[in-house]
Parts: sequence; C-alpha cells; structure tokens
Amino acid sequence: MDFFNAIVKFFQEGGPFMYPILLVFALGAAIAIERYLYLTIAKQTNRSMWDKLTPLMKANNYQQAMALSSRSKSEIGKIMAYGLSRLQISRNRDDIEIAMEEGLMEVIPRLEKRTHYLATYANIATLLGLLGTIIGLIQAFTAVANANPADKADLLSASISVAMNTTAFGLMAAIPLLLMFTVLQTKTTEIVDSMEMATVKFLNSITEQRRETARSAK
Repeated sequence: MDFFNAIVKFFQEGGPFMYPILLVFALGAAIAIERYLYLTIAKQTNRSMWDKLTPLMKANNYQQAMALSSRSKSEIGKIMAYGLSRLQISRNRDDIEIAMEEGLMEVIPRLEKRTHYLATYANIATLLGLLGTIIGLIQAFTAVANANPADKADLLSASISVAMNTTAFGLMAAIPLLLMFTVLQTKTTEIVDSMEMATVKFLNSITEQRRETARSAK
C-alpha cells in the first residue's frame, strides 16, 4: 500500500505533463501488444502453411498447392499463391521470382505496420518529460525570486525535485517503448527472412524439377 501511495504521490507532484506522457505510453503499449500478438500468430500460421505446402510441392502437385495457398490468409500462403499462379503461365524462374517478390512487397508492409510508432512515442515521451522539467524549473525560479531569502534554498530544492519527476517519468515510459520496438523489429525480420527462404526453396524446387524433366526427356 505504501508503494502504491508513493507512485500516486510521484505522479501528482510531476505536474500536468505527467498526463500526456502517460497517454503516449498507453498508446505505445497498446500498439506493442497488438503487434506482438499479430506477429506471433503470423509466424505460427506461416509455419503451419509451409508444412502443408512442402509435401505437395515435393510431389509436384502444384494444382492442389495453388488451391491451398489461395484459400490461406497467411503471408506465406499469399506469396506462394503469386508464384504458383505465375507457374501456370510460365516455367521461367525469373518470371516466377518477380511474381513472388510482388507478393513479398504486398505482405511486408502489413508486418511492419504501426511498429515504427513505438520509436516515435519513445522520443515524444522523453521530450515531454524534458519540457515538463524545464517549465517546472522556470516556475520554480520565478516563485523563489519572490520568496523570503531564508526560505529560498529549501523552496528551490523542493521545486527542482518536483520538476525532475516529469523527466524521470518520461524516461520510464520511453525505455520500455524502445525495448518493445526492438523486440517487434526482430520478430518482423525473422518472419520476413523465413518468407524469403521459403521463396528461394520454392524456386529451387522448380529449377530442380525442370532439370529432372530435361534428363528424363534425353
């Protein structure tokens, strides 16, 4: 209970700038939670879809793979659908690769959506904290100028202590937001790398199939 009272006192003594910092942190935390859940689900669905497509492609059953990927809402399913649809028109590796790159360009923005806001919110929280401290110090020095000389030292130290609360709270909000930004960027990079790897594996399987067909024809 004492800890809770200390937090409330700390917040109240920080002044009006504590509220916008809290709002910025709340927005950032909401985005971080939503993005983390989205990326976690995306990673799982991509893995599940790839595990289903792999045996079909190894068996050269591209029609069924096309039907499965077209129905899928996963990112890897959309990319594979681009490649498989182009495969029905052209067997040229470059054409298929271009089609799959188009699919990548479509899904990557959805993975990166809103994540960059976290870094911006972290900077805003820090700057709001500094601004609150500066305004608090201005008010403190103004009040001290008209105070009793014997009380100036105590009044100034107390006012500075209160003014520094906003900087402390701004940093307390900014540090977790930056950590969450880094975590989400790492997860996004892992998913993008896995999709690029799947693209290369699919293209290699197409190339290998063409070679085997050419050998059989001789």
